[in-house]
Amino acid sequence: MSKNKFLFSFYLSLILLSLLVFCLHLLALYLFGFPLLDHMIVLAYLLNMVLALIIFSVLYWFREKWRDQIGFLFLGGSMLKFLFFFLVFYPFYNADGNMESLEFTTFFIPYLVCLLLETFFTARMLNS
Repeated sequence: MSKNKFLFSFYLSLILLSLLVFCLHLLALYLFGFPLLDHMIVLAYLLNMVLALIIFSVLYWFREKWRDQIGFLFLGGSMLKFLFFFLVFYPFYNADGNMESLEFTTFFIPYLVCLLLETFFTARMLNS
């Protein structure tokens, strides 16, 4: 697979999978009677997608130069996502002194989807 095709494949997969999971997430919220666009759900998906795009792009650009350090860069990217969680979402979620499971899953579901896709594509990149 050519260099640009691999990166484009990641971008397209990330966007389509995130969109699918977002729709399923909204459907589950609707079926259980929860508010659809509460708890900054749109921002959670967008921020996780943008960070995943940036992190994977950095990993891709340095895949040959820093091949032995890609794992550390990957972990650093995950830490960056959690930093954004604590800076952007945690103060809002914990404003009442209690973080509900619904608030946590609003951030964690898109985080997990992006992380799994980043892991899959990073492994493919390192194995090629």
